[in-house]
Amino acid sequence: QAQVEESGGGLVQAGGSLRLSCAPSGRTSSNYAMGWFRQAPGKEREFVAGDRRSGGSTLYVDSVKGRFTLSRDNAKNTVYLQMNSLKPEDTGVYYCAASILLAAYQRAAAYNYWGQGTQVTVSS
Repeated sequence: QAQVEESGGGLVQAGGSLRLSCAPSGRTSSNYAMGWFRQAPGKEREFVAGDRRSGGSTLYVDSVKGRFTLSRDNAKNTVYLQMNSLKPEDTGVYYCAASILLAAYQRAAAYNYWGQGTQVTVSS
């Protein structure tokens, strides 16, 4: 079964930036619609950003619009989540997910493969 691997989490001060990376191991990322989710302590997992298979038509949750950018580098088979102007409320475990559908966006059940998650901590 394909795995999805995330990397790039860490500790950053408010206002700082991080870039998360995601790669579906053994698969070609352009064959999947990709999504990023996060889960803060004591809260349910929430959708952060997602796009269509082969990229484009990216959708963001309102709280990250203008600050986060989902992008792809097909040559590297990698999807990125650039996070700027980070806030303490962005703290959580971030998960990358891949769907064989044309698009999945915030429908968590529509994703076939999930990563283990990477911790992002934003200090005030």
